[in-house]
Amino acid sequence: MAAIPETELSDEQSRSVAALVREELARRRISRQRLADDAKISLSTLEKALSGRRPFTLATTIRLEEALGVALRKANGAAVAASRSSGIAPEDLGSYSRPAVLWIEGAYLTLRPSFGDKGGIYAYRTEIFWDEAGSYLAFRESERLDAAFTQYGSVSVPNQSGHIYLVTNRFGQLRLITVARPTISGEMHGILTTLQAGPGSHLTPVAAPIALVPLRAVGEVQFGRIGSGDPAYESYRAYLKRTIEDAFARFLTV
Repeated sequence: MAAIPETELSDEQSRSVAALVREELARRRISRQRLADDAKISLSTLEKALSGRRPFTLATTIRLEEALGVALRKANGAAVAASRSSGIAPEDLGSYSRPAVLWIEGAYLTLRPSFGDKGGIYAYRTEIFWDEAGSYLAFRESERLDAAFTQYGSVSVPNQSGHIYLVTNRFGQLRLITVARPTISGEMHGILTTLQAGPGSHLTPVAAPIALVPLRAVGEVQFGRIGSGDPAYESYRAYLKRTIEDAFARFLTV
C-alpha cells in the first residue's frame, strides 16, 4: 500500500473533522487513548488536532476514518466546509446567525433537584459553544457524577417563542431543556424533561426545574450532589426556587 502524504487539511476542514470525531467519541463513550490506539496514531497527535493546536493531516484523518468506520471528510472539501460554516443555523434550529446568539455561548453551572436524594441538588457543568462543522450552537455536559448519562446535543433558538431549547436526540430518544432567555445577570431558568432511571431497566418520565448560571458569576463552585449541609446548598437552592417563584416555569396538576 502506498504511503499517504502528510498533507495538512485547511483550518475549516480540520474544525469539521474535530467536531465529528468529538461527537463519535461521546456517542460511543470511548476514550481518546482508545481511539488513538485503534487508529495507530499518538495520543498527543490526536489531542493537539482536536484542540485546534495543529491541523489534521490527510494521513491522520484516513486512519481515524478506518478506526471509526465513518467518513470524516466531506465531498468537495473546503467548499462544503465553508458552506456549512456560513454562520447561519439550520431552519429547524431557528435559522439564527452566530452574532445573534453569541451572548449565549459560555460555561454554565447547571442545577436541578437530585432525583435520588430528597431535598438534594444535583450540580454539573454545561458548555454552550458554536459548532463550526454544523453551523449551529451545541452544548456538552461535564462534571457529572453519573458520567454514563452525560448529555450533548444542539441548541434551538427560535424567534417566535422567546425561549431556548437544549435538545438531546440519541437514536430517537429525546431529552429536552426549555429555558427562558438569560436574565440581566445571565441566568437561564426553565424545565428539564427527561427519563429517571429506576430499578433494573425501568425508566420513568420526569420533569424538574433547572437553572443555568454563568460560571463566571459563581464564586466557589461545587459540583455533584449538594445536600443541606454543604456550603453551596442555600445559594444553589435560591436559584432553583427563583425558577418557580418568578414564574419562569409552571408545574400543573389536576
